[in-house]
Amino acid sequence: MENLIPEVIFNGFPTMIIEYIIFFLFSFCLTYLLVPLNIRFSRKFNLIDVPHERGIHKKEIPLAGGFSFAIPIILLQLVFIFKYQELSFHMLKLAVGSFFILTLGYLDDKRKFTANYKLLFQILIIIAMYYWGFRIELLTNPFGADFKLGILSFPTTIIWFLLVINAFNLIDGIDGLASGIAIIVSAVLLAMGIIKTNGTVILLSIVLIGSNLAFLRYNFYPAKIFMGDTGSLFIGFNIAAISIIGTSQYKGFIAMTLLIPLTALIIPISDTFTSILRRLKRKENIFKPDKEHLHHKMLKLGFSQKAIALISYFITFTFGLIALGFSLIDKRVLFSLLIILGILVLIIIYYIIKKEFFK
Repeated sequence: MENLIPEVIFNGFPTMIIEYIIFFLFSFCLTYLLVPLNIRFSRKFNLIDVPHERGIHKKEIPLAGGFSFAIPIILLQLVFIFKYQELSFHMLKLAVGSFFILTLGYLDDKRKFTANYKLLFQILIIIAMYYWGFRIELLTNPFGADFKLGILSFPTTIIWFLLVINAFNLIDGIDGLASGIAIIVSAVLLAMGIIKTNGTVILLSIVLIGSNLAFLRYNFYPAKIFMGDTGSLFIGFNIAAISIIGTSQYKGFIAMTLLIPLTALIIPISDTFTSILRRLKRKENIFKPDKEHLHHKMLKLGFSQKAIALISYFITFTFGLIALGFSLIDKRVLFSLLIILGILVLIIIYYIIKKEFFK
């Protein structure tokens, strides 16, 4: 899928900046206004998170807050269809996909699907996105020509979407954690969009940042509303889509395909892998929810919810800066640093989960 609007976005610098500011303010302000309505809506339709064994909250909190930011984002995706004619066909597909993943999240918050059903519906939506052009077709080889995935493009795309979607779903257990990390990751993608003059990525990232900033005002500790699966699935889906959109993916403008979002998402993705390993070790369903995620372990160590969120923001921001640095240096140096970084992350994860795996 081509980046169809760099000429529209980057011709006329002052106009470009004004448009970006307008889109940012629209997403921020509309989300901010919708949250109180979302709280009333959640209470009216019994979308409430009640205290339970796996939860950490002691009182009932309105759920499905994802509507507050999903509605402005989808509205702006539709606006982009009419404002940027070159974008219309692909932006419509993204808006449709966003609508379906939002619906899935809402139904899960309302009816509590089993993990298997939720995974099945996610895969069906991702398959549609793949055939609509949102796909990973190549990976950058740091030592030579880019590696074309060919028939591996399909499973790689499915895995990427599932990984990012469920990473956000898993970390949404601490007030403000998922929305804060979404802001930072979107900011990293925005910076890459600016560096590589990818107008599509810039537009979509700005909208995500504005809407999640407004929602964070109500979602940070002590939270007045949770985003629920309605929000976490929606955020993960959009970040996964943004990270593989445009010519930056298909013409090799990004230093290493998927490295930027993968590195910035180090916390939720690490948590996802450790959760899977933990459940496999115990011979449990890998989708079975538990109370042993990284943030739960930090709570047991005495960290407050606010401290955990701020620490996670700092780590995500640090890795985001590293990811941006990767895009500006020699690929071989990048690859070496990535290996070192991976080893350090594995060491950190090992010590965090040591008691669970080696006691």
